[in-house]
Amino acid sequence: MAIILNLETSTKNCSVSIAKDGVTVALKELNDGGFSHAEKLHEFIKKVLTDASLTFSDLSAVAVSKGPGSYTGLRIGVSAAKGLCFALNIPLISIHTLKSLAHSMYVAEGFKIPLLDARRMEVYCAVFDETNFIKEDVAAKIVTSESFKKYLDLGNVYFLGDGVEKCKTIITHKNAHFIEDKFPSAKEMELLSFEKYKTSSFENVAYFEPFYLKDFMVNKPKK
Repeated sequence: MAIILNLETSTKNCSVSIAKDGVTVALKELNDGGFSHAEKLHEFIKKVLTDASLTFSDLSAVAVSKGPGSYTGLRIGVSAAKGLCFALNIPLISIHTLKSLAHSMYVAEGFKIPLLDARRMEVYCAVFDETNFIKEDVAAKIVTSESFKKYLDLGNVYFLGDGVEKCKTIITHKNAHFIEDKFPSAKEMELLSFEKYKTSSFENVAYFEPFYLKDFMVNKPKK
């Protein structure tokens, strides 16, 4: 049996779960509008282990959301995951953040476009069909009224993620549907991490780095 600890810290949702063979046995998450990952992540890890009546030694692997997303959030999640894998001598699994977000909802037909808020009018995005097959790989895009038009002209397009807020007033196509209050969650990582575990699709713990997509920007203090 594969017991996998899943960590999701790419957005404001600090989310931790434990799954046995891809089935949730414990979940703890908090999205309070701020980045509380540094304070909450290790507390949540201990909580899900307790709730599942497990210890660290029971873990088969650790899976972490690899990005894109918040630079600081990704660093915290990946650092915690690597530390646990080193200490416990277990594999590290990375999960595409936008792919796990796409898996959070079912559509009968059409396209799913997960959106993560980036700077200004930019979003991190990818395009998936109804089977979760990736049609357009992850990119950083400036949102305009013409964004994703080639998919919108083909049929229904479902936008989800925290980038929805900046898009819903700009993209007004009749086939656009905006799903609010959807965030990347450790719960959606579970089947994906289990599939990778079964095929031994592991990362090099020493050299793995998050997928930032863009360079970290530091704002200069105002004089």
